[in-house]
Amino acid sequence: MANIEIRQESPSAFYIKVHETDNVAIIVNDHGLKAGTRFPDGLELTEHIPQGHKVALTDIPAHGEIIRYGEVIGYAVRDIPRGSWIDESLVELPKAPPLNTLPLATKVPEPLPPLEGYTFEGYRNADGSVGTKNLLGITTSVHCVAGVVDYVVKVIERDLLPKYPNVDGVVGLNHLYGCGVAINAPAAVVPIRTIHNIALNPNFGGEVMVIGLGCEKLQPERLLEGTEDVPAIAVESASIVRLQDEQHVGFKSMVDDILRVAKRHLTKLNQRQRETCPASELVVGMQCGGSDAFSG
Repeated sequence: MANIEIRQESPSAFYIKVHETDNVAIIVNDHGLKAGTRFPDGLELTEHIPQGHKVALTDIPAHGEIIRYGEVIGYAVRDIPRGSWIDESLVELPKAPPLNTLPLATKVPEPLPPLEGYTFEGYRNADGSVGTKNLLGITTSVHCVAGVVDYVVKVIERDLLPKYPNVDGVVGLNHLYGCGVAINAPAAVVPIRTIHNIALNPNFGGEVMVIGLGCEKLQPERLLEGTEDVPAIAVESASIVRLQDEQHVGFKSMVDDILRVAKRHLTKLNQRQRETCPASELVVGMQCGGSDAFSG
């Protein structure tokens, strides 16, 4: 296991070294640290290093290994003196091995033993799933409605949520698919299924409302259809708001109609109560660990 080491020059200057064999560390401070900053181990920065960027803890020769997390993450393009900023231009990535020479894992791991003796307070849904929050999710069928949805979410947070104390929040499920998205293309099922499944998130309590434009190819009804491996979502037509409907005579009319539908769903969500659920029913999503300099 890595032993994370935090070194500081003063209460206001920090770097983080993750593994004892690392020859680089990460500058933590907002706006980075200036040239000349010194640390108790004798490290002195030779130049300004931005926050979240690497500093060389030792002299690294040209083509030498750059080590972080105890692993080689690249090779030095040239000599890098101790205390220098290691930016992308100084790092050469290892050559990737041919895929056809990599060993192939064929053994199926043994199933893990049942998780027993642990519980959490969650929201049980009619489909058997269990959520950790009680949220109103607003699904969209086309990107063109994103601006209206963002505005409505703010109005609901400000004006409606205080009246529904058991509801934790509201989420607008915007995406980038436009009016002309190819709904019959060979892989069109992928974005459709993705939006569909997000609407079924256990934290939404089965209360699905959809905002569409009206002219898009991917109509809300198509979005809610089931497939061989995805159940259909039963939604009343009253829970679908189309911004181009004739009844909408302007922006305020659209917003009022959405808020009317939202109030109905918020009333139902507000009646939900937490109950003790086994931890084995908890669905945990994993987030990418290589997203920035502080993760791994």
